[in-house]
Amino acid sequence: MSNQASVLFDTPGPRARLRNNLYTLLTVVALLAVAWFVFSKLNEKNQFDGQIWAPFFEWNTWEQYLIPGVQGTLTAAALASVFALVFGSVFGLARLSDHKWISVPAGWVVEVFRAIPLLLLIFFIWFLAPEVGGPGDYGLVALVVGLTLYNGSVLAEVVRAGVRAVPKGQAEAAAAIGLRKSGVMRMILLPQALTAMMPAVVSQLVVLLKDTALGYIITYVDLLNMGFKILPSVHFGTKLVAAIFIGVFYIGLNMLLSWFAHWLEQRSRRSRKTAAKPVVVNTAGGGIP
Repeated sequence: MSNQASVLFDTPGPRARLRNNLYTLLTVVALLAVAWFVFSKLNEKNQFDGQIWAPFFEWNTWEQYLIPGVQGTLTAAALASVFALVFGSVFGLARLSDHKWISVPAGWVVEVFRAIPLLLLIFFIWFLAPEVGGPGDYGLVALVVGLTLYNGSVLAEVVRAGVRAVPKGQAEAAAAIGLRKSGVMRMILLPQALTAMMPAVVSQLVVLLKDTALGYIITYVDLLNMGFKILPSVHFGTKLVAAIFIGVFYIGLNMLLSWFAHWLEQRSRRSRKTAAKPVVVNTAGGGIP
């Protein structure tokens, strides 16, 4: 090994660099081999035939299937995002309350809904809604409520972590000049916490957008549901082609959301200085210290 050292590890010497380059080359060759194998198998099944892909480039297909599917996906995502942000803000701030009768129940609600699998939560609401409200189409309701409860619980932890990321000295200084707790939270902590929370909030909203695909299980009219109806309707191809096209569509939607969020975060950081560090939340459970 070389005598030169970086901050985290020793700089590799000539033999180590050669070994690393060899491992990289072998990995690239293996990935290319796998890609060629997949390509050849798909080609044997005529999956690259122009007749299979042609329906996705016809206006009739977009008008009857893709546009209604995108509208359904964006509707569910928009409603769930708004409700999840409200839910997360309310319960995140409730968990920070000095009153145990507020913070403890709020903590239980957050932990319970974070622990329940999202698909199970959607199924539960979908089966419960007709028993409570009578016969009807509750696909959108079940999907939005399920997404709200699950993602809102995660966002509650984001809010709590964002407020705690602001140095305590700022809250103490605000209290020293006579501000009440509500004023300290509204005028001092939340504006700074918002900037620290932004990356984690955006990341969770991207997850929420992708999770709208679970509406397919309860026959909700979304992009995934309508996309899989295209090929059977024209008697071409397999659902693999539809899955590839829909996957690319979801990637585009998420990249657009991520770009907008990055622009919003940069704009927010330019207009507001904060001493809080960016928030990183473990969505697997266990809470935030």
